[in-house]
Amino acid sequence: MKKIPESKAGASVANPTQPAEPTSGIRAGLTNYGDAGFSLFLRKAFIKGAGYTDQALDRPVIGIANTGSAYNPCHGNAPQLIEALKRGILMAGGLPMDFPTISVHESFSQPTSMYLRNLMSIDTEEMIRAQPMDAVVLIGGCDKTVPAQLMGAASAGIPAIQLITGSMLTGSHRGERVGACTDCRRYWGRFRADEIDEQEIADVNNQLVASVGTCSVMGTASTMACIAEAMGMTVPGGASPPAVTADRMRIAEETGMQAVQMARDGLTIDKVLTKASFENGLRVLLAIGGSTNGIVHLTAVAGRLGFDIDLDALDRMGRETPVLLDLKPSGQHYMEDFHHAGGMATLLRELKPLLRLEALTVTGRTLGEEIERSGPGFAQDVVRTAANPIYPQGGIAVLRGNLAPGGAIIKQSAADARLMEHEGRAVVFENAADMANRIDTDDLDVTADDILVLKNIGPKGAPGMPEAGYIPIPKKLARAGVKDIVRISDGRMSGTAFGTIVLHVTPESAIGGPLAHVQTGDRIRLSVRAREIALLVSDEELERRAASNPVVVPSAERGYRKLFLETVTQADKGVDFDFLRSVEMRGKVPEK
Repeated sequence: MKKIPESKAGASVANPTQPAEPTSGIRAGLTNYGDAGFSLFLRKAFIKGAGYTDQALDRPVIGIANTGSAYNPCHGNAPQLIEALKRGILMAGGLPMDFPTISVHESFSQPTSMYLRNLMSIDTEEMIRAQPMDAVVLIGGCDKTVPAQLMGAASAGIPAIQLITGSMLTGSHRGERVGACTDCRRYWGRFRADEIDEQEIADVNNQLVASVGTCSVMGTASTMACIAEAMGMTVPGGASPPAVTADRMRIAEETGMQAVQMARDGLTIDKVLTKASFENGLRVLLAIGGSTNGIVHLTAVAGRLGFDIDLDALDRMGRETPVLLDLKPSGQHYMEDFHHAGGMATLLRELKPLLRLEALTVTGRTLGEEIERSGPGFAQDVVRTAANPIYPQGGIAVLRGNLAPGGAIIKQSAADARLMEHEGRAVVFENAADMANRIDTDDLDVTADDILVLKNIGPKGAPGMPEAGYIPIPKKLARAGVKDIVRISDGRMSGTAFGTIVLHVTPESAIGGPLAHVQTGDRIRLSVRAREIALLVSDEELERRAASNPVVVPSAERGYRKLFLETVTQADKGVDFDFLRSVEMRGKVPEK
C-alpha cells in the first residue's frame, strides 16, 4: 500500500473526475461503471449529499467497523467509542467513516456464536474491500468479534487497528463482589446443588453484570483483548480499561489518531501480524491463564496469513511459561483490578525475557520499545513475578492419544489437581439433547470417579462447536457435594469456566473420529503429566464398532448451514472455512 501524504489545510480536489492518487482516500476502489472519471464524479456527488466538502474528501479515509447492537450489551458503549474515535481521527487530519457489520454476542446467538464467527469475518473483510478506506478501526469485544475482525482484516490486508470495547464493572451480592461470568457458573452450580434457593439465584442475577462491557474475568473476551495488545494490534494499554471509564474513551481517541498515522505510513496488517507477533500472542495466552478458545481463534487468524499453529510446540512453550495473572477463573481478581495494576504493560514487563521483542506494533515501534516506554512499573498484587506464579506452567496443556489423534486441550490452571492423573469408566452422552435429557435424572448410572463423555458438539456436529464442553455436574452428584469430575468432548467451553475438562478432541465424532465409538463402560485414562488422553479399547474393537455403526457426516440442503458444514475445518485448523485460509502457507508457529 502506498504512503499517503499529509493533507494540506484548505486543499481541494481540482478535478473531481481525474483522481491524481486513484488508490487512496475517497478515490480508492471505484465502482465499476466502465468510466473511472464518472465513477468518482458519481461517488462525490452522493457523498456531498451528506454535507461533505472537497476539503474533507481530500483527507485519508479511516473506516470504523461499527458492531453496536441492541442484542450485544458487551458493545453497549459503541456510540461513545465512535464519537471518541472520530475526534481522534479528525485531530490527526483524517476523515472518519463508520459503517455497520455483523455484531455477535455470546449468549444471544443460536445455536452458538462460534457458528457465526466466520460469517462475521467475511462481512468484515468484504466491507473493507468494497468501501474506500486507507485504514480501518475494528471495534470488538464480545468473544467471537475480535477474532472475526482480525481474521477479516488479515485477509483484506490494509492498515488495521483493534479497539476493544472493554470489560464490565463488577457488582456486589450480599456483600460479596461478583462479576460475569465465572461467578455466574459458580452460583448456578450452587443452585443446581440446592445450596441456594430461587430467590437468591434471582437476586444474584441482578448483580453479575453491573454495566455494559465484556465479562469481567479472564474469559474469551478478555483473553482476546490481551492477545490483541500483545500482538501489537492495539495502542499500548488498549486491553484493560473497563468499558464505561474515561480511560477507555481516551484509548479510543488515541486509536483514531494512530489509525491516521498508519494510513500515512502504509503500515499494513501483515507487517504487524507476523510469526513473531503470533508467538507473543501464544506466550501471553499461556501466561494469563487465558481461555481455551484463544487457541482456536489464534489458529484461525494465523491461517489467514499463512501460518499453522504447532500444538506440540505450543505445549513445549507452555512448560516454560508460568501463569502470572491472578484473575478468575485461574485466580481471584477481575479485569478492572488488572487495569488498576497497570494492565498489559505490567504483565509484558514481567514476561519480557520470553517475548519476541522485535515484533512490530501498530505504533510503528517494536514491542520491546513499547515495554521500555511504559516505565518501571509499581507495586501491585495482580500480576505475579516469575518466581511466584499462580501456576508453574502455562494455563493450557495439549493432550494426544488414540482418543484424540489430532490433539485435545485442557485448561490445567483451572482444573482439579487430584483429577489430572485419572482413570475411570466412561459415561457417554451421544449429543447435547441426550445429555439434557439424562444428566439430572436420579437413575443416571454415574459416580464421582467416572468420566463424562459428550459426543457430537464439534465444528460439524453441533454445528458450530458450542461451549457445551462445560458439562454440568450431574445433579445427583452435585447434591452429594461433588464439585468436579473429568469431562471430555469435541466441543469448547467458555473461558470463564473451570474444571478438569478435556476439550477440542480432534477429529470430532461427527466425522468419524475415535470419540464417536466410545461406549458407556469403556475405560479412559487421562494423564496431564504425560500429556495423554487414551481410550483403553483395542484398535480391532474400535474398527469393529466403526464398521457396525458407521458415522453419517452432517449435511444441509441450503443456506449458510450448507456452506458451514461443507467447508468448516477442524479445531486444529481454527474452525475456519477452508476457502478463507491463505492459499500459500508460510510455516508453523511457534518455531520451537
